[in-house]
Amino acid sequence: MNLPPFAREAAYAQTGAAFDEGLRRHMLRVYNYMALGLVLTGIVAFVVGTTPALYVPIFSTPLKWVVMLAPLAFVLVFSFRIHKMSAAGAQTAFWAFCAVMGLSLSSIFLVFTGASIARTFFITAAMFGATSLYGYTTKRDLSKFGSFLVMGLIGVIIASLVNIFIGSSMLQFVVSVAGVLVFVGLTAWDTQSIKEQYSENWDHESSQKLAVFGAFSLYLNFVNLFQLLLSLTGQREE
Repeated sequence: MNLPPFAREAAYAQTGAAFDEGLRRHMLRVYNYMALGLVLTGIVAFVVGTTPALYVPIFSTPLKWVVMLAPLAFVLVFSFRIHKMSAAGAQTAFWAFCAVMGLSLSSIFLVFTGASIARTFFITAAMFGATSLYGYTTKRDLSKFGSFLVMGLIGVIIASLVNIFIGSSMLQFVVSVAGVLVFVGLTAWDTQSIKEQYSENWDHESSQKLAVFGAFSLYLNFVNLFQLLLSLTGQREE
């Protein structure tokens, strides 16, 4: 049945409004997962980092290398296995990853003052929020910057690994500054990608997995940005 023009316009408007509402709920779910993940990470990091009975057996033994490398194993699992996981399995893996990351980050409480950690967290939150909002609202296509950001990320990782052996404070400063720029860009890019991947035609299982993986991507950007800013501005314990 052919609808008159005004009826077609009303139908299109109603469809668009429904899509926008679905997208809003999806993005809210992504940010909620990410926020809860950061809360879990913060609790684990604080409890372990301020309890000698917990951090001494970890960071005074070779177990520290397991703790430091465990998050990388989770990243690889998420990257290559997310499509084969159920929605419940993806959520479980995400919460486990956040807890392990908290264990790994607990060492910052042994190096930096609590005040500088809190200050850097709020600075990171402000930077992340502004950048993610830009990625969500901009009409500019950020996908063309993706390859440059990935190349920059690879460069930061390689330089960081090299600096483990040479211990150059100047190289660490350069890596931290470059890393901040890279992860700011990745935050905007990932936010736009998460928005564009949404479809109201996804079934519930696929939608949940997409939200978890989106939260995982943004979570990584936030944590890495926080660590880099902390290395630049954090006040060390005396």
